[in-house]
Amino acid sequence: MIIALEHYFLWFLFYSFVGWVYESILVSCQERRLVNRGFLNGPLCPIYGTGAVLGIAVLGNLHNPIIIFLISMVGATILEYTTSWVMEELFHARWWDYSNFRFNVQGRVCLLGAVIFGIAGVVIVLGAQPYVAQFTDLIPVPMLHTLVTVLALVTIIDLAVTVAGMLEFEQVLDSVTQTVQDVAARAGDTWQWGSSAVSDKMRELSRDTIERLRWAVNGVINAQQKRMLKSFPKFQVPDRQDIIDSLRELMGPRR
Repeated sequence: MIIALEHYFLWFLFYSFVGWVYESILVSCQERRLVNRGFLNGPLCPIYGTGAVLGIAVLGNLHNPIIIFLISMVGATILEYTTSWVMEELFHARWWDYSNFRFNVQGRVCLLGAVIFGIAGVVIVLGAQPYVAQFTDLIPVPMLHTLVTVLALVTIIDLAVTVAGMLEFEQVLDSVTQTVQDVAARAGDTWQWGSSAVSDKMRELSRDTIERLRWAVNGVINAQQKRMLKSFPKFQVPDRQDIIDSLRELMGPRR
């Protein structure tokens, strides 16, 4: 029983890594820059690993690709919607938004994503998983115990650091608002929020003032929050989107 759970954990990490590679390549191409696309600091997208492991556990004995596709599509959609809702309730922020896609539900899920996940379920269950299982079966039991223990500790620490860094992000945005306005006031100017307004304003300000603004922002926003803003172009905080857009502009390349 313990060995089986350890295998599932390794499968979770493997498919989380595959999901991270997929997401990072996709978003890097869209943004035309390298993006570490993951909620955690490490190269993992846990939602992919969770979906894959659930699919293996539920569909592992099925061989009909159509049935696997349909169940995977529905199951992944439920998982993605639930994850989006839980993260928004916990952090008061949204990491992705499909509002621009046709047949979406509250921007949390969309038909195209469901179809892709359905195809991925078939590929995993009928294609990849038999080989992945064979590989993990070859790992000696003592080495398996050690490997899982170490990786579990690293993953838990990464999760704890990430969650701690993202808690109370709304309060941090309030601090940013006051800090930026204070810096602008000391420079004898006022500040307007929103990416387009910031772009126009930064053309008017001196290089010294702009650097002071960047320095002030970097002093308030922690490393986790900066990474989220850079890694998730659709990252949103309700009622504070102008501030988020402004932060991205201020954190962008030097002008």
